[in-house]
Amino acid sequence: MIDKTAIINKNAKIHSNVKIGPYSVIGPNVEIGENTEIQSHVNITGNTKIGNGNKIYSFVSINDPQDLKYNGEETILSIGDNNKIREYVTINPGTIGGGGITTIGNNCLFMISSHVAHDCQVGNNVIIANNVPLGGHAIIEDNVVIGGNSAVQQFTRIGKMAMIGGMTGVLHDVIPYGLSTGNRNSLQGLNLIGLRRAKFENKDILGLSEAYKEIFANKNINENISKLNGSFKENPLVKEVIEFITKDKKRSICTPFS
Repeated sequence: MIDKTAIINKNAKIHSNVKIGPYSVIGPNVEIGENTEIQSHVNITGNTKIGNGNKIYSFVSINDPQDLKYNGEETILSIGDNNKIREYVTINPGTIGGGGITTIGNNCLFMISSHVAHDCQVGNNVIIANNVPLGGHAIIEDNVVIGGNSAVQQFTRIGKMAMIGGMTGVLHDVIPYGLSTGNRNSLQGLNLIGLRRAKFENKDILGLSEAYKEIFANKNINENISKLNGSFKENPLVKEVIEFITKDKKRSICTPFS
């Protein structure tokens, strides 16, 4: 059902069972999948594709990038399925200089007043709490949780199933399964509770815990990794952490010494 006060451009592609509330505005290049609900006073513009089963709450704004280099180029925002986007959330599409696309996966929760900037890549099952801005080009992998009033600097990576404590300034890349807090974030250990809840094998969790001690034994992280024995490197969790650390990056790795 589309409220009679909503303004829907005739060229927008809206599935027949989408609900759109009062005074919402939908632009010409917007595509919205089935069973998605758009509440009142929502503004969606640009080349934006929204999947199925999403719920977008009042006063959400999906609009141009907040990048001074942006000059009206046609770029893309892609949002997956079954996401909840709460009140006052703002999401920006990509920019030409950043690859031209912002992506959000499936089953994510964006709490009130959070922000996804241009060219971000957000995975699946991500929870971003109230008042958290993601700077441009940030990469947030699957199952990440970011606590309220934190801030993620542009070009920062947060690995899968990492947890960021509330009021943390994320300036350094956070390894998969890591716990990070602080005014300028440092590593506090591993998300062991999350790993157990995800039903990883105990031997792999124990191996990751031991490898963590070796990797961060001192500040020579790459040297420490090179000294890891073969049993560590066969552990799938340890492999993911090593690949994350050694991958090309814009930011330094968050460590216990940060």
